[in-house]
Amino acid sequence: MRPAVRETLEVNRPSTESHAVTATDRSIELVHTAAQAAADKLAHDIVAYDVSDVLSITDAFLLASAPNDRQVKSIVDEIEERLGKELGAKPVRREGDREARWVLLDYVDIVVHVQHSEERVFYALERLWKDCPELDLPEDAKATRGKAAEHAKLQEAEEATEPGGEWR
Repeated sequence: MRPAVRETLEVNRPSTESHAVTATDRSIELVHTAAQAAADKLAHDIVAYDVSDVLSITDAFLLASAPNDRQVKSIVDEIEERLGKELGAKPVRREGDREARWVLLDYVDIVVHVQHSEERVFYALERLWKDCPELDLPEDAKATRGKAAEHAKLQEAEEATEPGGEWR
């Protein structure tokens, strides 16, 4: 499954591709704050899409992932806390908390998806929204691109050097 992480998450759109962003200023503000919060908690592969032209229920999707359930929860908690404190925003719905494999925070203007890396690859939400404009994010969030693949390579290297093979 790990090679799929590299194939799916390292694909980037050509920088020459341009789409008009129609998300509201409020939505973009929420996305930026949530993306920075996710980056501060070491989320992987943070990306946001303006879905306002294709969906009437929200303006933007923010996607982020983490290599384990505990980190997924930590990222979600930080996003929720930061959006509440800095922008006075509270989610109208929070789903997936119990398993912490895919947590969804619905702020009406934006929907945040924080997924375990395996779910991120399996469900490949990027493929669903690839025709929507990608929103610009803070530099810290942009720097997370490719982190899932880096993490997968490190895990493979660790497993290869463990005595007794695949002991985990």
